[in-house]
Amino acid sequence: MFFKSSNAPTWLIVCLGNPGPKYEGTRHNAGFMTADALAKDLNVNINKAKFSALTAVCTVAGQSVMIMKPQTFMNLSGEAVSKAAKFYKIQPDHVIVISDEMSLPIGKLRVRMKGSAGGHNGLKNIIEHLGTEEFPRIRLGVGAPPHPDYDVKDWVLGVFRNQDAVDMAEAAKKAAKAAVCYIEEGGERCMNKFNTK
Repeated sequence: MFFKSSNAPTWLIVCLGNPGPKYEGTRHNAGFMTADALAKDLNVNINKAKFSALTAVCTVAGQSVMIMKPQTFMNLSGEAVSKAAKFYKIQPDHVIVISDEMSLPIGKLRVRMKGSAGGHNGLKNIIEHLGTEEFPRIRLGVGAPPHPDYDVKDWVLGVFRNQDAVDMAEAAKKAAKAAVCYIEEGGERCMNKFNTK
């Protein structure tokens, strides 16, 4: 059962991306796509400006959860996350970060309870601000550049097209369900359900 809550959040679901129409539908905005899927599932609007992010608070499995879309741009995402985590005294193991991942095929999910940044600047900045790698993350595959000389920045800021766009929309819905599952059932069960081979 999901409903809006005014209680102080005990969980953060941080969905990474870049703000503004210019970046809509890009690989780097897989997190924002998931936020939109979450908003639909949980019947909330992620539109309250707080902690350098657009936010919404709802209840999942009896726990108060803040969903965040940092508006700092990807490489400074940690600023928004650390502000909210400090304000509500939320421990890193209750901060779920959802991001794009080039090393996974398009649409594939990987849930982890902790880990390195893996070259992702948004995750790297969050690790710096939280002072730990021990926070859960859900990574959405956006595929690797087509050849080694391809500029990585151009790739992650490129827009999904055709079947890729369809596959990513489905992956975002799945990632939204994974975030809710993580809170409801815990990390191990979530990984067993969503880390398919």
